[in-house]
Amino acid sequence: MPLNTHKYTREGVTVVWQPEKCIHSGICAKGLPQVFNPRRKPWIDMSVAEIDAIKNQVNLCPSGALSLQEESAETNEGD
Repeated sequence: MPLNTHKYTREGVTVVWQPEKCIHSGICAKGLPQVFNPRRKPWIDMSVAEIDAIKNQVNLCPSGALSLQEESAETNEGD
């Protein structure tokens, strides 16, 4: 059975959140609270920070619950 996933996209970059993998370390919210705010719905707002900052923060996720998908120039596939 596939994991439940939520996707948030901006400028060809998608943050993928898989809640079942989340260990609630809080690294995302502590490092970039304006983007990752678990008290807000939706809890990820990619419009409030630079894409590079978001990508760097996602890469710090220890559980892999947050990951990135980047749209390539060669493919433009949807979900």
